[in-house]
Amino acid sequence: MDAVKLQMPKVSVYTVPTDLPESDGTLAWESTTLVLVEIDAGGKHGLGYSYADGATAVLIRDTLAKVVTGCNALDIAAVWAAMLAAIRNLGRPGIASMAVAAVDNALWDLKAKLLDLSLLDLLGAVREAIPVYGSGGFTSYTDKQLAEQLGGWVESGIGMVKMKVGRSPDRDVARVRTARGAVGGTRLFVDANGAYTRKQALALAQSFAELGVSWFEEPRPSHDLDGLHLLRDRAPPDMDITAGEYGYDSAYFRRMLAADAVDVLQADATRCAGISGLLGVAALCEAFDLPLSSHCAPAIHAQPLCALRPAIHAEYFHDHVRIEQLLFDGALLPVDGALRPDRTRPGLGLILKEQDAARYAAH
Repeated sequence: MDAVKLQMPKVSVYTVPTDLPESDGTLAWESTTLVLVEIDAGGKHGLGYSYADGATAVLIRDTLAKVVTGCNALDIAAVWAAMLAAIRNLGRPGIASMAVAAVDNALWDLKAKLLDLSLLDLLGAVREAIPVYGSGGFTSYTDKQLAEQLGGWVESGIGMVKMKVGRSPDRDVARVRTARGAVGGTRLFVDANGAYTRKQALALAQSFAELGVSWFEEPRPSHDLDGLHLLRDRAPPDMDITAGEYGYDSAYFRRMLAADAVDVLQADATRCAGISGLLGVAALCEAFDLPLSSHCAPAIHAQPLCALRPAIHAEYFHDHVRIEQLLFDGALLPVDGALRPDRTRPGLGLILKEQDAARYAAH
C-alpha cells in the first residue's frame, strides 16, 4: 500500500462524574477525565484515548499534533519514535507519556481500519477472549454497597472480583470478610494503592489470605521495589503480589521485574505510551517468564490482550466501564466472565456517540 498521510489530529476532553463518591487507599475523586484523539488518513477515521488530566490534550495539540501530521499512517513505529523524541525535554513519565498513549492508540485503530481488519486480526490472535475481573469495591462504599457490587459481578458470570483497601487499615479485614460473604468461593483480590507500611502489609497479607484473597495489589507504593520484593518473598504462597499500573516506559518495567518485586506485572496502554508500549511490556514479561494483566480501560485492552502470549486477564474497572458504555458504541460487555472482541468490526470496534458525549465535553 502506498504511503497514507496522517491528517492533523483532533483532540477532545470529556469529564464524567462518578455515580457515587469514590476513594481508594490513597485518593478520593468525584469524576474521571478521558482525553480523546481522532485521526484521519486514507478516508478512514481512527480514535484512541487516555484517562488523564485535561493538560494532556494541550500537550497533544501544541507538541505532538505537528509531529504526527503528514506521517505515514502505516508506520506506527516511526511515528511513535518521533513522538518520544518530541517530549524529550518534558519528561517521559506522567502526562507526556499519556499524551503519546492517546495518539498511539488512535494510530493502531486507524491502521487496522485502513487494512479493513479488527485490531486483533492485525496483531494476530493468541486467544479468542480474555477473562476479566470486576474491579471497584471502593473504600467510600458502605458494606451494603460493597457486597451488592461484588456480588452482582459474580451473578453476571465474572469469576474474579477486586476491592479497594488501605483507607482504614483497622477495618480492612472486616470489609474483606464482608466481600467474601458476598462472593462465596469466587476469586477475591484486594488493591491497597500503596497505602500500607511494610509491617502493616505483611500482617494484613496473612489475614487476607485466611479469607481466601489470592491477589494483593500495591501493598506498597510502586517505587518501593525493596518493599514489594519483601512482600513477594514473605506473603502466603497462594497470594500474588502485583503492581505496574504506574509504569510509563520500558525501563520502569524492567527494573520492577529485575527486582523480583511482583508475581504478576500490570500495565496500562493509556499510560505506558499506548499499545506500542504495551507490546514492549509483553516482551519483557516473556523474557522474565511472568504473566501480564492490564490496568483499567477495558475497551482499549481487550483486543491487544487477546494477542499477547503472557496476558492472563483484564481489569474490568467500574468507572471506565461506565464511561466507555456512555461514550462509545461497540464497548464490549463480558460474556461468561470474558471479553470477546467482535472481529467483524474494524480497528478497536469503537464509534464515538457524539451527541451523548457532548454533555460531558470540557470547555
